[in-house]
Amino acid sequence: MQPLIDTPDALAGILPLLAPHARIPIDTEADSLHCYFEKLCLIQISVPERDLLIDPLAPIDLALLFHAIAGKQLIIHGADYDLRLLRRVGYPGHEPVFDTMLAARLAGIEQFSLAALILKYFGETIAKASQKANWALRPLPPQMSDYAVKDTHYLLEIANILEADLVRLGRTEWHRQACEKAIAASAITKERDPDEIWRISGSHELRERSGAVLRALWHWRDQEAQAVDKPAFHILHNEQLLRAAAEFDAGNEVRFHHLHGSRKQRFYAAAQQGLGTPEPEWPRRERSPRPRPTPDFDRKLKDLKTRRDKLAADLQLDPSLIAPKTILENLAAGNADILAKMMPWQRELLGV
Repeated sequence: MQPLIDTPDALAGILPLLAPHARIPIDTEADSLHCYFEKLCLIQISVPERDLLIDPLAPIDLALLFHAIAGKQLIIHGADYDLRLLRRVGYPGHEPVFDTMLAARLAGIEQFSLAALILKYFGETIAKASQKANWALRPLPPQMSDYAVKDTHYLLEIANILEADLVRLGRTEWHRQACEKAIAASAITKERDPDEIWRISGSHELRERSGAVLRALWHWRDQEAQAVDKPAFHILHNEQLLRAAAEFDAGNEVRFHHLHGSRKQRFYAAAQQGLGTPEPEWPRRERSPRPRPTPDFDRKLKDLKTRRDKLAADLQLDPSLIAPKTILENLAAGNADILAKMMPWQRELLGV
C-alpha cells in the first residue's frame, strides 16, 4: 500500500524527486458521488524513482507542489477534467500538456481509455471497482491506493509510445493543437443556466403547471442537498421528482416515507409554491428555430460528410475527430463563426 503524502514534511521530502524530470505524469481523483460540492481528494504523480499519492485534503501547501512542476510538461490522460480540478485548488495552469487520450485517438486507436491502453501495452487488467469509490475516505483502503497508483505508473511509457506513433504518422502538430485547446477549455468556468438547470430527463413530458411544480421541487432538493453536502439523489431521485410533480398537479397525495420533520414540511411548501405559480410564469421551452433544409444545404452537407468520411477512412480516424456533425451542419449553412471552433489542422484537412 502506497502511503499518503499528507504532512508538510512529507510533501517537502518528495519535491526534490520531481526536479530532474522534464515530464511529469499526473492524475487526480475527486469525490462527486458522495457529496454535493465536488472536491479534489487525491493527486497522483509518478516519476521513475517512485509513485506518489498526495492528499489535497490534508493541511499541506499545494503551491509548493505547483511551483515544483512549473515549466515541466504534464502527462495526463483526458486533461480537461483534471486541469479543472487542479485549478480549483490553486494550480495556475501554465504548463504544456501531453494528453495520452488525445494522442491515442489521433493515432487511430479505437479503445483509448487508460485501462485499455495499459492492457494493450503492458498486459495488465485494471479493476474498475474503485472508479466510483469515495475518494475522501481516510485512511485510503489498500485497493483504492493501488488503483490510484496505476493511473500514473504507466503514463510516461504510454506517452513515449504514442508520441512515436504521432511522429511516424506526421500528426504531432495535430496533437499539440488539441492539447492547447484542452488547456484553454479547462480555464473556462462553465456557468449553469438558471432557467434550464432544473430540466431533467423526462421533464419535457410534464404539462405546463406540473413543470412549474417540478421546477420548485428541483430547487428545494438542490437547497437540501447543499445544506447537508450530499448528492441530490440522496434527497430524492429524478424519477421521484417527476412523479411527485405530476401527482401534485393532478391533486393526488404524495408521500415519501424517508422525508421527515422540517424537510418534509419544506417539500410540501415547495410543491404548493409550484402549484401557485401564475400561468404566465409556467415554464415553456423556447425552441430555437432551425432553418428548414434546402436542396443547397442538403447538397453541401452531403458533400462535406462524404469528404470527411473519406478522409477519416484513409487516415483510419474516428470521423468526429475531423469534424462532428454540428460542425458540418454549420459549415453547410454558411456559418463562418464556426471556423473559430475548429483547430487549424481540422480546417486544413477539410479545406474550409
